[in-house]
Amino acid sequence: MKIIFDQQIDIFDGIEYNTAVKRYKIVIDTNVIVSALKSRNGFSYRLLSIIDDDRFLVNISVPLILEYEDAIRREKTKIGLSKEDIDSILDYICFIGEQRTIYYLWRPHLKDPKDDMILELAVESESDFIITFNKGDFEGIEKFSLKVLTPKEFLKLLGEIK
Repeated sequence: MKIIFDQQIDIFDGIEYNTAVKRYKIVIDTNVIVSALKSRNGFSYRLLSIIDDDRFLVNISVPLILEYEDAIRREKTKIGLSKEDIDSILDYICFIGEQRTIYYLWRPHLKDPKDDMILELAVESESDFIITFNKGDFEGIEKFSLKVLTPKEFLKLLGEIK
């Protein structure tokens, strides 16, 4: 498992302490973002509500943000947010996310090209996890040292839920 260490040294009573924070690297599938915006009751909403948490880093790419935007706009009536609210949410994801450049050198690997885009981003960014509701769509990615988790499983890993 790859974990980022943010170096931080604190000094207390003349003693230096390394207070490094372990951060998981993740890629969030579109279905999780859309689900989070449809309902405030689920685990996807809970994950979106802590998206800027220091315990993990969200990796993004331009194609992924465009896919988020397209899927959200298709579900706009079910989501019930204004265009401005949607733009603000996407802008914030872009602000806190780690933008990566993808070159699409080895497609296809998965059944759905949109899932390949998620996989390529996760591989390029050396992510630990892909967060999705469709775990079956990512069968065989273990060879890339990646794991697939649902939002509930990831929140459990973080200790957000029991």
